[in-house]
Amino acid sequence: MRASRLLSIVLLLQSRGRMTAQELADELEVSVRTVYRDMESLGAAGVPVYGDPGHDGGYALLDGYRTRLTGLHGDEADALSLAGLPGPAAELGLGSVLAVAQLKLDAALPPVLRERSARIRERFHLDAPGWYRAAEPLPHLTAVADAVWNERPLRLRYRRWAEPREVEREVSPLGVVLKGGVWYLVAAAGSGAGAGPVVRTYRVSQILELAPGAPDGGFERPDGFDLAGYWQASLADFDARRFHGEAVLRLSPEALRRMPDLFDSAVLAAVEASAGAPDARGWVRAVIPIESTAHALGEVFRLGWGVEVLAPTELRRLVARTAAEMQRLHADDRPDDGPDDGPDG
Repeated sequence: MRASRLLSIVLLLQSRGRMTAQELADELEVSVRTVYRDMESLGAAGVPVYGDPGHDGGYALLDGYRTRLTGLHGDEADALSLAGLPGPAAELGLGSVLAVAQLKLDAALPPVLRERSARIRERFHLDAPGWYRAAEPLPHLTAVADAVWNERPLRLRYRRWAEPREVEREVSPLGVVLKGGVWYLVAAAGSGAGAGPVVRTYRVSQILELAPGAPDGGFERPDGFDLAGYWQASLADFDARRFHGEAVLRLSPEALRRMPDLFDSAVLAAVEASAGAPDARGWVRAVIPIESTAHALGEVFRLGWGVEVLAPTELRRLVARTAAEMQRLHADDRPDDGPDDGPDG
């Protein structure tokens, strides 16, 4: 454990430059006193690390010193082998860069770990996009990624769900996120009710046109902006805003088995938390969140005969009316002249 921590200190100083004892302690989740002892051990082992006192002081490595990757453990090398996603890297225009980086990693690893790395790639393949989704056209993804990396503002013509459907935005790109095979741009635009810009999420495939922003150059990122933290908070906010009610269902064993292939994690978590004991036929009662009655109708019919709506009454009646109309349309004695107008409910 201590050897791993010593290596982590060297890699932190190598990648970030000068760091104080307190910064190292916070990063490694140890005490400052432990950092002092580790520094003495590194010096005794011949690692050229030195410390400067004072307010602007800290620890640093002697200029030009670089450690090698031979300190990697087997599990760490395995994890690196799984870290590359060729598809997304190619979409970002980094496919050849990733291939070269993999070659450099293989060359730097000792033979035993190199063999493990090759074996991992032979036996595991990561495929990020979700099922049943064709690849989206992404003509602007590379330009978006370049603007994020170089902190250059962009001017977008963007198609959204709300009216007006097409809008123009001048944005400061802060990051890109790949979620379930879909690329998103996280960017700051304008100002909200308070001070500072408002950070929003844009689906890259919905960018209709893209051009450089203000000609005076770059922008300053918001202080302390955390892309991963923003994304997790936005997902939680999205779930909180999209659900406006609940439905009480009776679910057959077959419906329960199929639900993981048909519903998202929020609905599955609600079923798991609320499901009662199975009855004599194996059916269970559960409560799920719903966006609206009309949307819930489609969700219920995805489960076919294996679900009964108990509440709300409005949804139960809508299911009954729709099912009756479907039965009428599919009756055996119906003339073969095509369907008439569908249900008006």
